[in-house]
Amino acid sequence: MNALSGTAALTRLALRRDRFSLPAWILGLTAFAAATTALWANDFRNPTADLVQETHITATNPGIRMLGLASGPTVGAYAMVRDYLLLAVLAALMSIFAVVRHTRQSEETGRAELIGAAVVGRFASLAATLIVTVVANAVLAVLLGLGLMAAGQPAGGSLTAGAAVAAVGISFAGVAAVTTQLASSTRAASGLAAAVLGIAFLTSGIGNMAGNADPSGLRVNSAWPAWLSPIGWGQQMRPFGGNHWWPLALVAALVIACVGTAVMLAARRDFGQGLLPQRPGHARAGRVLRGPFGLAWRLQRGAFIGWAVGMLGFGFVMGGLIGQVKNSTGAARDWYTQMGGSEQILDAYRASVLQMAGMAAAIYAVQVLLRMRAEEADGPLEQILSTAVSRFRWAAGHAATAVLGSAALLLLFAIGTGIAAGGVLGDRGGQVRVLLGAALVQLPAILVVSAVVIAAVGLTPRFAGPVSWALLLGFILIGPLFGPNLKLPQWLQDVSPFTHIPKAPAVPVTAAPVLALTTAFTVLALAGLISLRHRNLTLPA
Repeated sequence: MNALSGTAALTRLALRRDRFSLPAWILGLTAFAAATTALWANDFRNPTADLVQETHITATNPGIRMLGLASGPTVGAYAMVRDYLLLAVLAALMSIFAVVRHTRQSEETGRAELIGAAVVGRFASLAATLIVTVVANAVLAVLLGLGLMAAGQPAGGSLTAGAAVAAVGISFAGVAAVTTQLASSTRAASGLAAAVLGIAFLTSGIGNMAGNADPSGLRVNSAWPAWLSPIGWGQQMRPFGGNHWWPLALVAALVIACVGTAVMLAARRDFGQGLLPQRPGHARAGRVLRGPFGLAWRLQRGAFIGWAVGMLGFGFVMGGLIGQVKNSTGAARDWYTQMGGSEQILDAYRASVLQMAGMAAAIYAVQVLLRMRAEEADGPLEQILSTAVSRFRWAAGHAATAVLGSAALLLLFAIGTGIAAGGVLGDRGGQVRVLLGAALVQLPAILVVSAVVIAAVGLTPRFAGPVSWALLLGFILIGPLFGPNLKLPQWLQDVSPFTHIPKAPAVPVTAAPVLALTTAFTVLALAGLISLRHRNLTLPA
C-alpha cells in the first residue's frame, strides 16, 4: 500500500456524495451567466452607441472598477464587467465547500476514520477530493462557454470567460486544501479559506481602482496589486477583449504550491487535528448563549460581519453612481425606469438597487437557515434537543437570526447608499431616511424565501440544500431583475416573491402585496415546522 492507495474508490465515493450539489452549482452558474448575457444583448436598442456609453461609465468610475474590469465596448466584455466577480466568487465557494466537506468535515464526523480502516493511503482522500473539484471546475468552464455562445457571444471569448471563472475555482480548491490541514474544525477551515477569498477580492479590486482607463476611456489597465490575486488573474485573461490564456500558468503554479504545502502539512499533523492550536472557550456560557437564538446568532456572527461589510460597501458604490445615472440616456435609462417602476430616473434607480439588495439579503437568509440542516445531519442537534429546547424553539432561533440579520443588512445597504447619494445630490440625512424606510419594504419577499427553506428542511431534509438554492435562483431569474427582459410570461414572473414587492421609493407602498407575502410566509413556515416536529430526525449513524 502507498500513500495514494484507494484514490479511485474515494473519487467514486465523492462523486456519489456530490451527485446533486455539484451539478446544482454548475448548472445554476451556467444558467445565470447565459441569462444575464442574453439580457444585456437584448437590452441595448442601439448596440454601438449604448455599449460605448455604458463601457465608458464602467471604465472611468473607480467604484465600478473594483467590481469589474472593462475590456472594450462589446456585449460579452460588458457582461464580464457585470457578472465575472460574482461568478468567480461562487466558483471559489463551490470549490472551498467541496474540499472542506470531503476532508476536514469527514474527519470531524468520524467518517474518515471508518474509511481509514480499509486499504486507503494517507493522502488518498485529499487526492480524490482535488480530482473531483478540478473536474467540476473543468465542466463548469465548458458549460459556461457553451452558455455564453448560446447567448450569441463569440466562441473564443466565451471559452476564455469559462476558463477565467474556473481558474478561480481551481485556485481556491488549492487554498482550501491548505486550510483543512491548518484548522481543526469545518467552520474554521471554511472561514480561513473565505478570508483568503476576501483578501483576493480586495487585492484585485484595489488594483483595478488604482489603474487607469486608456485614452479611449473604454478599457482599464490595472495596477500591480491586481496581479497578486487569482481573481485578478482571471480578469487579466480579458474575455472578449484579447482572450489571453497565459495567466493560467500563474493559476497552475499556485495550485501546485498549495497542493505541495497541503501534502507536507498532512504528513506532520495528527489525524483529526489541525496544526493551528484551538482557543479554549470560557468555562461558563454567557446569558445570551443559554437559549437557541443566542446560540444561532453566535454561530452566524462571523458570516454576518462579512456580509455587513460587503453590503455597506456595496451601498456606497451604488450610491456613488447616482450622479452618472441621473444623466444617463438610452438603454441604461430605460432599464432603470422599467425595473424601478417610475419615469423619474432617480427614484427608479433607488428602487432598483434596493431590489438588488433585497435579493442579496435573501441569499444570506438561505445560508443562515440551511445551518439547521447541517446541525441535524452532523449531530449537534441531538445534543441541543436533549435539553429543555424544543424543535420549534430551535428552528425559531435560526429563523429569527435569519430575518433580523437580513433586515440589518438591508438597513446597512440603505445607509451606505444614502450617504453616498447625499454626497452627490446633497441632503445626506434626507436620502438616508427615505432609503431606510424603502429598504424594509423588501423584507416580506425575504420572509417568503426563508419560509421556503424552513419548509424544505421540514419536508425534504435530504434535499433541503439543493431545493432551497435552486428555488432562490429561480425566484431571482424570473423576478423583476431578469424576467421582463427575458420576455417571460407574467404568470411565471408572478411566481417570484420579488415581483410583488412595492417599488419604493418610486411608487407608494400598498398593503395588499405585503399582506399576501406575509400570508405565504405563514403557510410555508407552518408547513415546515409541523413536518419538522413530527418527522424522524436524520441524525448521523
